[in-house]
Amino acid sequence: MPLNIHHLENEIIDQYLYDENSTRPWIIGFSGGKDSTMLLQVVWNALKKIEPFLLQRRIHVVCNDTLVENPRIVKFINKTLAKIQETATKDEVPITVHQTIPVIENTFWVKLIGLGYPAPNKFYRWCTDRLKIDPTTRFIKETTANNGEAIILLGTRSAESSNRAASIKRHEVKGLRLRKHLLPNVFVYAPLKDVSTNELWQYLNQVPPPWGGTHKELVTLYRNANSGDCPLVIDDTTPSCGNSRFGCWTCTVVSKDKSMEGLIDNGEDWMQPLADIRNFLVETRDNPEKYREQVKRDGTIKEGQWGPYTAETRAEILARILQAQKAIAEIEGVELITHQELVLIQYYWYRERYFFKNTVSNIYNGIYKTDFDMSKQEEKFKQEVDLLKMSCNQEPKDVELIHDLLALQKTKTLLIRKRGLQSDIDNRLSQFIEELKKPGKD
Repeated sequence: MPLNIHHLENEIIDQYLYDENSTRPWIIGFSGGKDSTMLLQVVWNALKKIEPFLLQRRIHVVCNDTLVENPRIVKFINKTLAKIQETATKDEVPITVHQTIPVIENTFWVKLIGLGYPAPNKFYRWCTDRLKIDPTTRFIKETTANNGEAIILLGTRSAESSNRAASIKRHEVKGLRLRKHLLPNVFVYAPLKDVSTNELWQYLNQVPPPWGGTHKELVTLYRNANSGDCPLVIDDTTPSCGNSRFGCWTCTVVSKDKSMEGLIDNGEDWMQPLADIRNFLVETRDNPEKYREQVKRDGTIKEGQWGPYTAETRAEILARILQAQKAIAEIEGVELITHQELVLIQYYWYRERYFFKNTVSNIYNGIYKTDFDMSKQEEKFKQEVDLLKMSCNQEPKDVELIHDLLALQKTKTLLIRKRGLQSDIDNRLSQFIEELKKPGKD
């Protein structure tokens, strides 16, 4: 049956106005890709048919930035989000734009370079929870805490893939629009689940976005990348995005990043250094005997198992990122790694400084030919580590706990905000207590 856009808009109007709980807000997962763009556009056009005094339900448009998203897509999304917020405010549409990011101690580079996590693979996707699920979950929980309940609107469609179709069918409740989410007091609504890909593109090509402009740039991006968008990730069943979707440029879960290769082949050759770094990460992951420690973090050595990246590997990865950042900044003004991440990486390196010969500032200055000075911070880190080890010489297991608590405090300070610090500390202490309860722990 062909797409009946009026029927779709009327269904959304009905859900908006006659929901049994008129106070629970909507959260629209927006990635800037075709599916989430159509979803937001259909919802917006449906709202325009409602009398203004009835627009009481707040709608949050949430876009998650992993901080390692494809820079070309980031530029497009940021421009789109600005238009959305500006037009919604001007037209008095109850839409508010939000961007979520991972907490600094969980960013990709802090984990990989600072702590030596190996590049992810399909069996160990440590990045998904930390970069995508956790930031989105925090926003959802904050929203439900303030409003009691919330409804997440997703642009997922059965036509996307057989796996997506099976997932939608498995979770839907016959006769009901909403399904329960894993989080308490949260529901999921997928208005586009029966829309085909051809119908979606026909709609976007014929109907301009209500926030202004056209979809010409979006269509061009898809054509050049031969790709798709990475949806808002709210659970760990969502597949990796690097193979056929716009996602993290660092993604090593897939064998090839077809979207980035497509963009490079179609004139975005400034992205080649990113592709080279991504390929180097694959090499470091697949050759542990060359790039990783034999000793695991718990001090054990097990045949066939490897510890974190070596100090030399981490320094090499950081140097490659900074070299690429310097080259790309002259063309696109892209920042690949933040100053806050560099400081925290150095803090973690000092915790393991017994085998670190390099410092972050030395690597940075060698590439940028500047006098980026972290000497005061480095000396402070060194003093803290020495004092901590001396103070805990009778209880060495406490060193790791106090290190983590100090790191939490530092990351909040680096971001010039301490919101959530107490909660983070409580969670780390609870984790430490659980560790002590395990068999064999004193």
